[in-house]
Amino acid sequence: MRTATHVIALSTTLIATAAPAQVPMNLTGRYQCIERCAAAEPGQFAYVTQNGWELNVVSEVGAASRAWVDYPGRLWINAAQMGAIYSPDGLTIQFDNGTIWQRAPELPPPPPPRRHR
Repeated sequence: MRTATHVIALSTTLIATAAPAQVPMNLTGRYQCIERCAAAEPGQFAYVTQNGWELNVVSEVGAASRAWVDYPGRLWINAAQMGAIYSPDGLTIQFDNGTIWQRAPELPPPPPPRRHR
């Protein structure tokens, strides 16, 4: 009985420590500011590049900052000294000050250059 208790405790510990080590969803992409934007007009683009738990963020006004995932669903943007949450599908980032970025559709690649004969 004692061995079974130890096995269960060890299994629980391994499961509990493995979950936080998972890399969060990939937020890399182009986002469009849709609400409470720092730019004069909404609709400007912001960019996020993610490498594991670390991010580089360029706001809609071109301000760059390092950022990181505090825990799945929550970001911290260092230069702005502000947190943000992201949606489970990664399509929306909402900052603590009310600014909202929505993932912009991917642009198709440009057509190949035409060759003249």
